[in-house]
Amino acid sequence: MQHTGPIAGIASHGHLIATAGYDNKLILWDARRRQALARANHDHLVNQCSFSADGRWLLSAGSDYSARVWSLPSLRLHAVLSGHGDDVDMAVFSPDDTLIATCALDRMVRIFDRDGRCLHTLAGHDGNVLSVAWLADSRHLVSSSVDGTLRRWDARAGKQLAVTDLHVRTDSVEIGDDAMIYAGDDRGRIAVIDHDHVHFVQAHRAGIKKIVRDGQTLVSLSYDRSLAVWHIDAQQQLHELARDTLPADIWARAATILDDGRIATGSFGGSYALFDPRSGQWDLDGVAAGPAINAVLAQQGQCFTVGDAGRVCRDGIQIAAMGSLCNFLVAIEDQLLCGGQLGQLFDAHSGRVLYQHHSPLNCAVALGDRQQVAVGSYTGEILVFAPAPHGWVLQQTLPVYENAIKGLSYSDGMLFSVCASGAVAWHRCDDWSQQHAIRHAHQRIANDCCCIGAQQFASVSRDRQLRLWHKDGVECHDSPHPNSVKCIAANLQHTHVLSGSYGGTLALFDLQQRRWLPMQRPTMAGIADISWDDGAQHFIAASYDGQLHTIAIP
Repeated sequence: MQHTGPIAGIASHGHLIATAGYDNKLILWDARRRQALARANHDHLVNQCSFSADGRWLLSAGSDYSARVWSLPSLRLHAVLSGHGDDVDMAVFSPDDTLIATCALDRMVRIFDRDGRCLHTLAGHDGNVLSVAWLADSRHLVSSSVDGTLRRWDARAGKQLAVTDLHVRTDSVEIGDDAMIYAGDDRGRIAVIDHDHVHFVQAHRAGIKKIVRDGQTLVSLSYDRSLAVWHIDAQQQLHELARDTLPADIWARAATILDDGRIATGSFGGSYALFDPRSGQWDLDGVAAGPAINAVLAQQGQCFTVGDAGRVCRDGIQIAAMGSLCNFLVAIEDQLLCGGQLGQLFDAHSGRVLYQHHSPLNCAVALGDRQQVAVGSYTGEILVFAPAPHGWVLQQTLPVYENAIKGLSYSDGMLFSVCASGAVAWHRCDDWSQQHAIRHAHQRIANDCCCIGAQQFASVSRDRQLRLWHKDGVECHDSPHPNSVKCIAANLQHTHVLSGSYGGTLALFDLQQRRWLPMQRPTMAGIADISWDDGAQHFIAASYDGQLHTIAIP
């Protein structure tokens, strides 16, 4: 009983560990024997989990728009906490176990009782709410968001008490003694907040994705691929105790501090990992990336794939191993590049590292007529590479966004990009000047884009809309997808686009008639990427269960 996809959430209580996975699984483990005891499922990705203080209950938060309460140790479902309008990112019990706080990408915080009755819906954030933490009194809580604010709430009265604006996305928040607040932000800082006073500790070189606290110990994980352990002194200030580079199989999204001082972290599949800050040693027993495909590329009659395991395959046969999760494949003539979680750009034929960035690499596009490749990073830079006699060289760095670049597309000297913030931008490739930008082009996280004609582009988002960008403006078309739209690709003739969702659905859009064709659902796993195979005249869609699906244009 193991995870076949990334472990996004992890929690511990005594000798028990719980893990939440992108394979829709919630697994309960005996930490002493590292043995799975029970398993439960959501209807979609499980994003996070947490124990009640008395150890009798386990909470999980899922992308099926619900949180769930499970009895222990059987993992029997006790209650479903519903009502959110988007993915639930976190759910936590109050310290006295009488209330549950949830937060979601619908920008709401909700307060439930343990039986699933919603007591309050707390509105105020202008962006996705990413984390919540209770104060010791079990009445007050703090939430953090992509809108850059921390908000304090009275959970029993159902009202907002205060707002602290940090002016930067904040993914994770923890409460210390005397109501001290610790928050990890997208600039790699830990904000230490004592009532109205804020000071920052520069903890990492890239965004902090998770902080966890147990007693006087605080742990931070960052997209700079590092884990740091901090001591909280009597004045509630931070002092670094240990720091280590995360192994390639570790995801910087989840961690928990065990009773013996070791730190359990999420991984890209299999089991959780363990780090001992006293010895600096990692225990990766049972950790193994799953079969997920993250990128597919049809090229000159061949089909290339790469995924969580970092194995590049051609027509299903492995040709090289990158040794870490990869998010994209891009080709120019006979050269093939890939990159991903470690921030490394690889020669996909040999596995040779061509460039090292300070944050993960997320997407790429070939600037074909210019013999260049543009790569988008998690920290908002577009990196432009060109071939050189002994590899590829970085020619240009464009600091476009403060959040992750989710998609890049190119046409006739114009580079189009979409960002996790919902923003889009156009850059002229002759001088790399920004021609135009729209800060709130999408209402939710923008996930991907593609070219649909001469300097015309399409983009998709968590808001489940297809946007068509052209010189006269933008058209918006509601998609039939019931879940967030993850990816999009166009055929070479630009007559159709195929979109894929996190729910495993695929939908064709006829660009000439401006209409959707009947939706298909070939898999229960999410669709990760789509490529057009011009030789076979069909689309190839890759899913997170490691399968490929061909979709022809009727």
